[in-house]
Amino acid sequence: MFQATRRRLAIWYTAVTAVLLLLFASGVYLYVRSTLIERIDDTLNHVVEIVERCLTTSPCASRLIIEPVNSDADKFRINVEASFPDNADSVEDDHIDLEWFSPTGELLWSTLSEPLNIPIHGNRTGETVRVVKGKSETEKTEDRKLLTPNSSLLTPNSPLLLRQVTQRVEVGRQVLGYLRVSHPWFEVTKPSREFIFDLALGIGLMLVSVGASGWFLSGKAMEPVGESYQRLKQFTADASHELRSPITLIQTNVQVALADLELAEVETSASLQYRQQLKIVERLTQRLGRLVNDLLFLARQDSGISKDAFAPCPLDALLMEVLEEQQLLFPEKQIALTLHLVDPPASETSQKLLENWFTLVGNWDQLVRLFTNLITNALHYTPAGGQVKVELARIEGINRVSGRRYTGSQLQVKVSDTGVGIPPEALPRLFDRFYRVDPARTHTGNKATASVTGSGLGLAIAAAIVEHHQGHIQVESTQGIGTTFTVTLPITLES
Repeated sequence: MFQATRRRLAIWYTAVTAVLLLLFASGVYLYVRSTLIERIDDTLNHVVEIVERCLTTSPCASRLIIEPVNSDADKFRINVEASFPDNADSVEDDHIDLEWFSPTGELLWSTLSEPLNIPIHGNRTGETVRVVKGKSETEKTEDRKLLTPNSSLLTPNSPLLLRQVTQRVEVGRQVLGYLRVSHPWFEVTKPSREFIFDLALGIGLMLVSVGASGWFLSGKAMEPVGESYQRLKQFTADASHELRSPITLIQTNVQVALADLELAEVETSASLQYRQQLKIVERLTQRLGRLVNDLLFLARQDSGISKDAFAPCPLDALLMEVLEEQQLLFPEKQIALTLHLVDPPASETSQKLLENWFTLVGNWDQLVRLFTNLITNALHYTPAGGQVKVELARIEGINRVSGRRYTGSQLQVKVSDTGVGIPPEALPRLFDRFYRVDPARTHTGNKATASVTGSGLGLAIAAAIVEHHQGHIQVESTQGIGTTFTVTLPITLES
């Protein structure tokens, strides 16, 4: 129990830290990526400004020439041949490429080896363009993709990602053309990938460290709780053991006193009164003795000091004995108590398996106590003339019981009654120690429950026995209709 709690604490601590680290890393990554994009956009805009200034203000060493159109001094054009050099045969990957377009959008000059065939957009907002085999896809600033080109040159088999800025160049009110500046997008994707790898590596190492420290710290935090729990269990076991002797002595003395009164020759009213009081004391002492024995049993199961031997137990024979005993205890209620054994399938031909079809490895006494508690409860809370049905079946293969996955063969016992039922709000606490739902179950006025005087440990003991046998117990109940307890036990215990 404590190891499971410690494990959950460490997992929660690591999970919360992982979420916080992921949020922090995501924020840092987005900030770094946006910074890289802004830096490229600033570079492109700076290039645009320089080229635009050369075109409109100075001849830039007499290479950029603006000349009038014919004799009209109000209209100008760019002398492309004189202003721009020939295309270079090759460029570097981080080269900034320029394209010059006419006012109508026709490409007049480019540093790219092949035209991009991308329509121009007359704005200075950075955009990302993906070009494949002469085709292009334009992505807005907020819809960028992390794809990496191999080169700024367009090749048939490699996609090209570019970051572009387009500027309209004017003289007065006349549009001379459009200047588009492109920069490879891998200037963003390459450092982004490296940064993601560094973040992932750092987060992984941090989570390993946090998981180890969380396991260590949760163990330290659970130590005082575990020590207190162990002392409590030891106290319960010691107290239960020490109480057995005085209770046994009281019960013995009461029985001796009753025997002496029985042998008395003269019976008076006083002797009859003493006898009645002693019988009450004997009954209460027996109840107290059963409570102490139950507490001692649970304490031993919790502490793991129980040394009960496990052996093959034919569950069908065990249930028959329990039913015979219970039928003798409740003859006045006239309740139909039946046992139904589900026959093996006709396809099963192994004689040895058929002979041990309902046999499992367990402790006979504990299993008797388990099913005695369940059947006694069913008989107590079923009115006269009702019905209690016990069904035993063998489950082969993979099955699901109450959300649990079982592999191998199981024996399943269902104890169903037609009693008053259990309120839905009481079902989650039904197997808690000293928890009783008598007020909720007797509010209907059913006389069948008027004489129930349990300690609230019967179902807790049943759950402990089932857990000790590596099984599972569940309950389904509908008020006014009845209750069904289902116990699933493995035929062979796992080591």
